Amino acid sequence: MTDHIVYLGLGSNLGDRLANLKTAINNLTPQLNVLAQSSIYETPPIGYTDQPEFLNQVIKAETYEKPEALLAHLKRLEIVLGRQPGIPNGPRLIDIDILFYDDLVLNTPALVIPHPRLAERGFVLMPLNEIASDLVHPTLQVTISQLLSRCDTTGIRLYGTDSIE
Repeated sequence: MTDHIVYLGLGSNLGDRLANLKTAINNLTPQLNVLAQSSIYETPPIGYTDQPEFLNQVIKAETYEKPEALLAHLKRLEIVLGRQPGIPNGPRLIDIDILFYDDLVLNTPALVIPHPRLAERGFVLMPLNEIASDLVHPTLQVTISQLLSRCDTTGIRLYGTDSIE
């Protein structure tokens, strides 16, 4: 069984946002083994703006799951943790996205890897840059650091460091 390196983006803007992120990370096992965690960033909502600000974080993990099985695990976990169906880009208790899976490029109706909007999302690139600045995007052929330098990061700030364990 070969392990794969994945990067996941996590976000929450309902309830105890910090606890939601921590609970999600603590429940990724046994399918994932967390190798690194970024700091937590507080970010304004995008698209639908009439909602609370998000807490966002990126983790690096290893998994034995194939991409589709990993997606199914993450979607089940979101539901177990209390995520309800809602409007696109709307408020959510927890959101877990697959950003990268090794250097795989996948485009199916159910799953696109790398995440299709990653390059324009400062709230993903800032925490990702913290733990993987030299990671090369497999289709754009630039590093995360280079992507971040091209991205608008207005309003994104480090979440109170006294809150992070």
